[in-house]
Amino acid sequence: MTEIEFVGYSAVHPSDFIYDVPNGFTGYLLLLFDSPSELLIDGRLMRTAANSAILYTPGSRIYYRAAGEEYRNDWIRFRSDHSFVKLFPLTNTPFPVTDPEYCHQLFKLLTWESAFSSSESEANITHLLRVLFSKLREGTQNESPGIHDHELVALHKMIYNNPQLPWNINMMAAKLHLSPSHLQTLYHRQFGSSCMDNVIEGRLRRAQDLLEYSEYSIRDISEQCGYNNVEHFCRQFRQHNGCTPGQYRKNASAESNKRLLTHNTLGGREFEKINRNIRK
Repeated sequence: MTEIEFVGYSAVHPSDFIYDVPNGFTGYLLLLFDSPSELLIDGRLMRTAANSAILYTPGSRIYYRAAGEEYRNDWIRFRSDHSFVKLFPLTNTPFPVTDPEYCHQLFKLLTWESAFSSSESEANITHLLRVLFSKLREGTQNESPGIHDHELVALHKMIYNNPQLPWNINMMAAKLHLSPSHLQTLYHRQFGSSCMDNVIEGRLRRAQDLLEYSEYSIRDISEQCGYNNVEHFCRQFRQHNGCTPGQYRKNASAESNKRLLTHNTLGGREFEKINRNIRK
Protein backbone atom coordinates (compact mmCIF):
# COMPACT_ATOMS: atom_id res chain seq x y z
CA MET A 1 0.00 0.00 0.00
CA THR A 2 1.24 3.48 -0.89
CA GLU A 3 -0.56 6.71 -0.03
CA ILE A 4 0.77 10.15 -0.95
CA GLU A 5 -0.23 12.85 1.54
CA PHE A 6 1.54 15.79 -0.11
CA VAL A 7 4.02 16.04 -2.97
CA GLY A 8 5.64 18.88 -4.89
CA TYR A 9 8.62 19.84 -6.99
CA SER A 10 10.76 22.93 -7.64
CA ALA A 11 9.68 24.53 -4.35
CA VAL A 12 11.50 27.83 -3.75
CA HIS A 13 11.92 29.61 -0.41
CA PRO A 14 13.88 32.70 0.74
CA SER A 15 17.25 32.56 2.49
CA ASP A 16 15.65 32.70 5.97
CA PHE A 17 13.50 29.60 5.36
CA ILE A 18 13.27 27.13 8.31
CA TYR A 19 11.18 23.94 8.53
CA ASP A 20 10.85 22.38 11.98
CA VAL A 21 8.61 19.46 13.00
CA PRO A 22 9.90 18.26 16.42
CA ASN A 23 7.86 15.06 16.53
CA GLY A 24 7.99 14.28 12.83
CA PHE A 25 5.12 12.86 10.78
CA THR A 26 3.18 9.62 10.99
CA GLY A 27 4.48 8.77 7.51
CA TYR A 28 7.70 9.26 5.57
CA LEU A 29 9.16 12.52 4.26
CA LEU A 30 11.57 12.39 1.31
CA LEU A 31 13.46 15.53 0.27
CA LEU A 32 15.62 16.16 -2.79
CA PHE A 33 17.75 19.26 -2.23
CA ASP A 34 18.44 21.52 -5.21
CA SER A 35 20.41 24.01 -3.11
CA PRO A 36 22.78 23.85 -0.13
CA SER A 37 20.89 23.27 3.12
CA GLU A 38 21.46 22.85 6.84
CA LEU A 39 19.87 19.95 8.71
CA LEU A 40 19.69 19.02 12.39
CA ILE A 41 21.10 15.49 12.63
CA ASP A 42 21.56 13.84 16.04
CA GLY A 43 21.41 17.19 17.79
CA ARG A 44 23.91 19.03 15.60
CA LEU A 45 23.61 21.12 12.48
CA MET A 46 25.00 19.54 9.31
CA ARG A 47 25.44 21.32 6.01
CA THR A 48 24.51 19.34 2.91
CA ALA A 49 25.24 20.22 -0.67
CA ALA A 50 22.80 20.58 -3.53
CA ASN A 51 21.95 17.33 -5.31
CA SER A 52 21.55 15.38 -2.10
CA ALA A 53 18.53 13.80 -0.42
CA ILE A 54 17.21 12.58 2.92
CA LEU A 55 14.49 10.12 3.90
CA TYR A 56 12.88 10.89 7.26
CA THR A 57 11.18 7.90 8.87
CA PRO A 58 7.86 8.17 10.76
CA GLY A 59 8.18 9.94 14.12
CA SER A 60 11.69 11.30 13.45
CA ARG A 61 12.68 14.88 14.30
CA ILE A 62 12.63 17.04 11.18
CA TYR A 63 14.60 20.26 10.98
CA TYR A 64 16.13 21.81 7.91
CA ARG A 65 16.74 25.33 6.68
CA ALA A 66 18.27 27.43 3.94
CA ALA A 67 22.05 27.72 4.05
CA GLY A 68 22.49 31.41 3.45
CA GLU A 69 20.91 31.52 0.01
CA GLU A 70 17.64 30.72 -1.77
CA TYR A 71 16.36 27.28 -0.76
CA ARG A 72 14.99 24.87 -3.42
CA ASN A 73 13.78 21.29 -3.16
CA ASP A 74 11.43 18.53 -4.30
CA TRP A 75 9.52 16.73 -1.59
CA ILE A 76 6.98 14.03 -0.85
CA ARG A 77 5.13 13.00 2.32
CA PHE A 78 3.72 9.51 2.04
CA ARG A 79 2.82 6.27 3.76
CA SER A 80 4.04 2.93 2.50
CA ASP A 81 4.44 -0.63 3.69
CA HIS A 82 6.59 -1.69 0.73
CA SER A 83 9.96 -3.23 1.50
CA PHE A 84 11.84 -0.94 -0.93
CA VAL A 85 10.88 1.93 1.44
CA LYS A 86 11.04 0.16 4.82
CA LEU A 87 14.43 -1.42 4.01
CA PHE A 88 16.03 1.62 2.41
CA PRO A 89 19.66 1.48 3.58
CA LEU A 90 20.08 5.08 4.79
CA THR A 91 17.47 7.06 6.71
CA ASN A 92 17.41 10.31 8.70
CA THR A 93 20.77 11.39 7.30
CA PRO A 94 21.60 13.07 3.97
CA PHE A 95 23.22 11.21 1.07
CA PRO A 96 24.35 12.22 -2.45
CA VAL A 97 22.10 11.78 -5.49
CA THR A 98 23.97 10.47 -8.52
CA ASP A 99 21.39 11.58 -11.08
CA PRO A 100 19.37 14.51 -9.64
CA GLU A 101 17.68 15.43 -12.93
CA TYR A 102 16.35 11.89 -13.37
CA CYS A 103 14.97 11.95 -9.81
CA HIS A 104 13.52 15.43 -10.33
CA GLN A 105 11.53 14.15 -13.32
CA LEU A 106 10.18 11.30 -11.18
CA PHE A 107 9.01 13.83 -8.57
CA LYS A 108 7.17 15.63 -11.36
CA LEU A 109 5.48 12.41 -12.48
CA LEU A 110 4.51 11.56 -8.91
CA THR A 111 2.99 15.02 -8.48
CA TRP A 112 0.98 14.76 -11.69
CA GLU A 113 -0.12 11.18 -11.01
CA SER A 114 -1.32 12.00 -7.49
CA ALA A 115 -3.37 14.94 -8.83
CA PHE A 116 -5.61 12.67 -10.92
CA SER A 117 -7.41 9.80 -9.27
CA SER A 118 -8.04 6.70 -11.36
CA SER A 119 -8.22 2.96 -10.94
CA GLU A 120 -4.55 2.72 -11.90
CA SER A 121 -3.28 5.60 -9.73
CA GLU A 122 -2.01 3.59 -6.77
CA ALA A 123 -0.23 1.06 -9.00
CA ASN A 124 1.35 3.86 -11.04
CA ILE A 125 2.44 5.76 -7.92
CA THR A 126 3.95 2.63 -6.39
CA HIS A 127 5.83 1.91 -9.62
CA LEU A 128 7.19 5.47 -9.85
CA LEU A 129 8.18 5.43 -6.19
CA ARG A 130 9.95 2.10 -6.64
CA VAL A 131 11.97 3.50 -9.55
CA LEU A 132 12.81 6.63 -7.55
CA PHE A 133 14.03 4.64 -4.56
CA SER A 134 16.06 2.36 -6.81
CA LYS A 135 17.81 5.39 -8.29
CA LEU A 136 18.35 6.98 -4.87
CA ARG A 137 19.86 3.75 -3.55
CA GLU A 138 22.77 4.26 -5.95
CA GLY A 139 23.79 7.34 -3.96
CA THR A 140 23.79 5.48 -0.66
CA GLN A 141 26.20 2.90 -2.10
CA ASN A 142 28.74 5.51 -3.19
CA GLU A 143 31.29 5.42 -0.39
CA SER A 144 33.32 8.38 -1.65
CA PRO A 145 31.02 10.65 -3.67
CA GLY A 146 32.71 13.37 -5.68
CA ILE A 147 31.55 16.91 -6.20
CA HIS A 148 31.39 16.28 -9.96
CA ASP A 149 29.40 13.03 -9.87
CA HIS A 150 26.08 14.47 -11.05
CA GLU A 151 27.84 16.54 -13.74
CA LEU A 152 29.56 13.40 -15.02
CA VAL A 153 26.20 11.59 -15.20
CA ALA A 154 24.72 14.53 -17.13
CA LEU A 155 27.67 14.46 -19.55
CA HIS A 156 27.33 10.69 -19.97
CA LYS A 157 23.66 11.05 -20.95
CA MET A 158 24.38 13.99 -23.24
CA ILE A 159 26.98 11.96 -25.15
CA TYR A 160 24.53 9.15 -25.88
CA ASN A 161 21.63 11.49 -26.65
CA ASN A 162 23.66 13.70 -29.00
CA PRO A 163 26.23 11.52 -30.81
CA GLN A 164 26.21 13.93 -33.77
CA LEU A 165 27.93 16.71 -31.81
CA PRO A 166 31.64 17.35 -32.49
CA TRP A 167 32.74 15.78 -29.21
CA ASN A 168 36.34 16.02 -28.04
CA ILE A 169 38.06 15.91 -24.66
CA ASN A 170 38.72 19.64 -24.50
CA MET A 171 35.06 20.43 -25.20
CA MET A 172 33.86 18.06 -22.49
CA ALA A 173 36.41 19.29 -19.95
CA ALA A 174 35.32 22.88 -20.57
CA LYS A 175 31.70 21.95 -19.83
CA LEU A 176 32.71 20.64 -16.39
CA HIS A 177 35.42 23.27 -15.76
CA LEU A 178 38.05 20.55 -15.40
CA SER A 179 41.38 19.89 -17.03
CA PRO A 180 41.20 17.25 -19.80
CA SER A 181 43.37 14.78 -17.86
CA HIS A 182 41.35 15.17 -14.65
CA LEU A 183 38.08 14.71 -16.53
CA GLN A 184 39.31 11.49 -18.11
CA THR A 185 40.38 10.14 -14.71
CA LEU A 186 37.04 10.97 -13.06
CA TYR A 187 34.97 9.72 -16.00
CA HIS A 188 36.75 6.37 -16.17
CA ARG A 189 36.41 5.93 -12.40
CA GLN A 190 32.67 6.62 -12.63
CA PHE A 191 31.74 4.58 -15.73
CA GLY A 192 34.64 2.20 -16.35
CA SER A 193 35.27 3.55 -19.85
CA SER A 194 36.72 6.64 -21.47
CA CYS A 195 34.73 9.63 -22.70
CA MET A 196 35.67 9.06 -26.32
CA ASP A 197 34.93 5.32 -26.13
CA ASN A 198 31.37 6.26 -25.14
CA VAL A 199 31.20 8.81 -27.95
CA ILE A 200 32.18 6.13 -30.47
CA GLU A 201 29.73 3.64 -28.96
CA GLY A 202 26.90 6.18 -29.08
CA ARG A 203 27.65 7.13 -32.68
CA LEU A 204 27.86 3.54 -33.89
CA ARG A 205 24.69 2.57 -32.06
CA ARG A 206 22.86 5.43 -33.79
CA ALA A 207 24.42 4.37 -37.12
CA GLN A 208 23.18 0.78 -36.67
CA ASP A 209 19.66 2.03 -36.10
CA LEU A 210 19.73 4.28 -39.17
CA LEU A 211 21.20 1.54 -41.35
CA GLU A 212 18.46 -0.85 -40.29
CA TYR A 213 15.42 1.42 -40.26
CA SER A 214 16.11 4.26 -42.73
CA GLU A 215 16.99 4.69 -46.38
CA TYR A 216 19.66 7.34 -45.84
CA SER A 217 22.88 6.83 -47.75
CA ILE A 218 25.92 5.69 -45.82
CA ARG A 219 27.48 9.12 -46.32
CA ASP A 220 24.38 10.83 -44.87
CA ILE A 221 24.36 8.44 -41.92
CA SER A 222 28.02 9.11 -41.19
CA GLU A 223 27.29 12.85 -41.07
CA GLN A 224 24.22 12.39 -38.84
CA CYS A 225 26.38 10.41 -36.42
CA GLY A 226 29.05 13.09 -36.11
CA TYR A 227 31.63 11.90 -38.64
CA ASN A 228 33.21 14.39 -41.02
CA ASN A 229 34.82 11.66 -43.09
CA VAL A 230 32.82 8.72 -44.45
CA GLU A 231 35.94 6.57 -44.85
CA HIS A 232 36.78 7.05 -41.17
CA PHE A 233 33.19 6.13 -40.27
CA CYS A 234 33.31 2.94 -42.38
CA ARG A 235 36.67 1.95 -40.91
CA GLN A 236 35.51 2.51 -37.31
CA PHE A 237 32.21 0.73 -37.95
CA ARG A 238 34.01 -2.33 -39.31
CA GLN A 239 36.43 -2.40 -36.38
CA HIS A 240 33.55 -2.54 -33.89
CA ASN A 241 31.00 -4.63 -35.81
CA GLY A 242 33.12 -6.94 -37.94
CA CYS A 243 31.49 -5.82 -41.19
CA THR A 244 31.06 -2.71 -43.31
CA PRO A 245 27.98 -0.46 -42.97
CA GLY A 246 26.73 -1.76 -46.32
CA GLN A 247 27.08 -5.38 -45.22
CA TYR A 248 25.37 -4.59 -41.92
CA ARG A 249 22.39 -3.05 -43.76
CA LYS A 250 22.18 -6.03 -46.12
CA ASN A 251 22.29 -8.53 -43.23
CA ALA A 252 19.70 -6.55 -41.25
CA SER A 253 17.38 -6.44 -44.28
CA ALA A 254 17.72 -10.21 -44.81
CA GLU A 255 16.98 -10.88 -41.13
CA SER A 256 13.95 -8.59 -41.24
CA ASN A 257 12.58 -10.37 -44.32
CA LYS A 258 13.13 -13.74 -42.62
CA ARG A 259 11.16 -12.61 -39.54
CA LEU A 260 8.38 -11.24 -41.75
CA LEU A 261 8.18 -14.51 -43.70
CA THR A 262 8.02 -16.52 -40.49
CA HIS A 263 5.31 -14.25 -39.12
CA ASN A 264 3.25 -14.48 -42.32
CA THR A 265 3.65 -18.27 -42.46
CA LEU A 266 2.53 -18.73 -38.88
CA GLY A 267 -0.30 -16.27 -39.42
CA GLY A 268 -1.43 -18.18 -42.52
CA ARG A 269 -1.42 -21.48 -40.66
CA GLU A 270 -3.47 -19.99 -37.87
CA PHE A 271 -5.92 -18.57 -40.42
CA GLU A 272 -6.30 -21.99 -42.07
CA LYS A 273 -6.86 -23.58 -38.68
CA ILE A 274 -9.65 -21.10 -37.91
CA ASN A 275 -11.25 -21.77 -41.32
CA ARG A 276 -11.19 -25.53 -40.74
CA ASN A 277 -12.83 -25.10 -37.36
CA ILE A 278 -15.53 -22.92 -38.92
CA ARG A 279 -16.23 -25.49 -41.66
CA LYS A 280 -16.60 -28.18 -39.01
